[in-house]
Amino acid sequence: MRLLKLHFPAQALPPLDPCLKQTKEARLFRRAQAVRAVVQGHRLHTGSDSLHFTYAALRTWVHRFANQGAQGLVDRPRPGRPPTMTCALAHHLDRLVDQDPLQHGSSHSQWSCQELATVLAHQTGVQLSRESVRDV
Repeated sequence: MRLLKLHFPAQALPPLDPCLKQTKEARLFRRAQAVRAVVQGHRLHTGSDSLHFTYAALRTWVHRFANQGAQGLVDRPRPGRPPTMTCALAHHLDRLVDQDPLQHGSSHSQWSCQELATVLAHQTGVQLSRESVRDV
């Protein structure tokens, strides 16, 4: 285990206050709490044990805070394929659900997930599975 060789000045705490007071994201709040404890002089082991972080994770968050400030505590973009369902597409789907399926050529008076996916594909050009439609 390596010793943390960072020393924070007294003015390092105020940038954490907006994270602790205004954020609605639990992960960011917990990170800010743990980093604040370390900045106030608590040991990494104490902070990691009391807030249920691994030592390595807390060390990473403290280093990011030291280098980037409070912005370093925010989640970075995740790798992988971006989600197909965007907010605009979900909004379009919500409007479509409120319409009568008979207006769109359906033979039934209630939507099925498959019919919604088909109509959505015709209107927007985005192919979704019935499971993706059902999840919205």
